[in-house]
Amino acid sequence: MTKITDFPNASKASGLQTLRLGIGGMTCASCVAHVEKALLKVPGVTAASVNLATERADITAGADTSIESLQKAVTAAGYDSSIISEEVAPAESDDTEIRLRIPDWWPVALAALFTLPLVTPMIGLLFGKHWMLSGWIQLALATPVQFWLGGRFYSAGWRSLKALTGNMDLLVALGTSAAYGLSVYQLLLHADQPGLHLYFEASAAVITLVLLGKWLEARARRQTTEAIRALNALRPDHA
Repeated sequence: MTKITDFPNASKASGLQTLRLGIGGMTCASCVAHVEKALLKVPGVTAASVNLATERADITAGADTSIESLQKAVTAAGYDSSIISEEVAPAESDDTEIRLRIPDWWPVALAALFTLPLVTPMIGLLFGKHWMLSGWIQLALATPVQFWLGGRFYSAGWRSLKALTGNMDLLVALGTSAAYGLSVYQLLLHADQPGLHLYFEASAAVITLVLLGKWLEARARRQTTEAIRALNALRPDHA
């Protein structure tokens, strides 16, 4: 059993401890409710509060409650969890490491690069231009967006499905797979048919836009976390 250090606000007199977990994979208020419900089912847990913006869960539980049991409950609910150490503070080396990493917007940029040739013919129709890419070229452009850059939706959706819950990732995976699968079916059966209408641009565009939304959300969450951390540093007890 992993030893858990009590936080300063933990109630030792009542035999309770306050624990904190990082929660990954949440996209909406429904996800928050699912995680809280899963944590409250763990024996010994008396309260659980999950924050979507900071992706953290504050749990009040008995002294015998293990961190492993809490993480297993979160995983069973279809989400990721991590142990948050209160002793680790942002350091200069962390900023250096972040600067050396590949920018986190690269999946959005790459997905847009693949998707742009697919949606350009649609834009051209507004100006009376009738451009049309070969179906096989459309397939080649849409496939990496669907299964490589959009692979995160399949993995998250599968975890949600195993937990008998639903989330946005599952909806994106199902919807785009339907458009992509129908396009592949049409292409294989009617590749030589002129004017064949495929839906590769729809599936690729949806994935690209959702990736963009998730990146904007993650950036806003980081800014919120940094602002909260800065405000906490201004508290008198931190002076």
